[in-house]
Amino acid sequence: MPRSVSFPQVVALSVGITIGSGIFRVPATVAGELQFPGPMLLCWVLGGVIAVCGALSVAELAGALPRSGGVFAYLLEAYGPMPAFLFGWTELVVIRASALGAIATIFAEYLGYFVPLVAVHVRIAAACAVALIGAINYVGVQRAAAVLSATTAVKYAVLLGLGLLAFTARGGSAAHFVPAWPARAPWSALATALILVMWTYDGWADAAFVAGEVKDPQRNLPLALITGAVCVIVAYLVVNVGFLYALTPQTMADSKLVVSTVAARIPLLGGVGAAVVAAAVVISAFSGLNASMLAGSRIFYAMADRGLFFRVAARVSPRFDSPSVAISLATVLGVAYVLFNDFAELADKFILGIWPFYTLTVAAVFVLRARRPELPRPYRVWGYPIVPAVFLLASLYMVLNALLTDPRNTGITVAIILAGVPVFWLWSSGRGQAVPRQP
Repeated sequence: MPRSVSFPQVVALSVGITIGSGIFRVPATVAGELQFPGPMLLCWVLGGVIAVCGALSVAELAGALPRSGGVFAYLLEAYGPMPAFLFGWTELVVIRASALGAIATIFAEYLGYFVPLVAVHVRIAAACAVALIGAINYVGVQRAAAVLSATTAVKYAVLLGLGLLAFTARGGSAAHFVPAWPARAPWSALATALILVMWTYDGWADAAFVAGEVKDPQRNLPLALITGAVCVIVAYLVVNVGFLYALTPQTMADSKLVVSTVAARIPLLGGVGAAVVAAAVVISAFSGLNASMLAGSRIFYAMADRGLFFRVAARVSPRFDSPSVAISLATVLGVAYVLFNDFAELADKFILGIWPFYTLTVAAVFVLRARRPELPRPYRVWGYPIVPAVFLLASLYMVLNALLTDPRNTGITVAIILAGVPVFWLWSSGRGQAVPRQP
């Protein structure tokens, strides 16, 4: 595939896939879980710190190994075929489909503000959105990137504007920040809420999935990853502080469409505030859905291209220069998942499934510095080794907390990942040999 994706488009991909839809729903969930402003804001700050540490670390790998597939390519280089296959396997059966489904569900829920939709209609609308995004991506990366850039600019401006205007909301008060903390620090609840917060931050590494199509990737990829992460953190903190000023934590927790609730109280927006914001959320979720499809389909393409998946999935459309079969596969999986899972199930499956591989990816910075010191590194992670170590400690804590507080769902996710081991053995024996690493 040609290298046609520019630096601004990579930044738009990074921001667009991160600010997909979660920020429009997760603040209410976090408020219900933590109940006090101090832990709530701390949770969002911690999420931002972890995301930046991850982005700084992955930026080094992206500059050194600018290949399609991102995390898949780094795992293959650092650990060999099996971990890379397990990542692709988990993306195939859990991560990508549930990510597409979760974003599409929020798209459909906010679409219901304009068109009354019962539960079954929400799922059908979400499935149709996934199918439409699949069609847009099928007709070429430049068309998908153009749609993504435009929708990302709109939603970022609206999100920042809403966060600032929230300070003018009727009934808003600094008293909503008091008391700031409960009598006893809710560390376990904080870790549980952090899982959903990290779902809203997820996307800090996804721009690397399209590395094989990025212009001047050694320069543009690291810079885009870091720029995108910082832009997202600024927006999220402004929004959450503004929402807490406009609403009490209890009101936030009770509001399913919390963004529309805040907008309805902003005098400048008048009576159309809720409708304007609902439209912005629809655009935002559509943008995030597009970005997720754009990035995720490249993983299936990279797997097939390296011999770890059916070769047909590496087919590139001769007319549109897009990984047509990989996009079609991601579309079918996304539609299937959204029809049979609700939002909470989709979000939990996604974040619990991806996090072990993020941990291995950041650890690959240490592995490759020891194993391949001669590898050209246009960018070296700032604050090494502290920055990647902070990310690793935080991720291990979250995974262990998930095992302790939600052993059933976490155990199912781990079982699905490990189920890929015999699949890999069968695949390798059928192929005759393991896939060699790229030089």
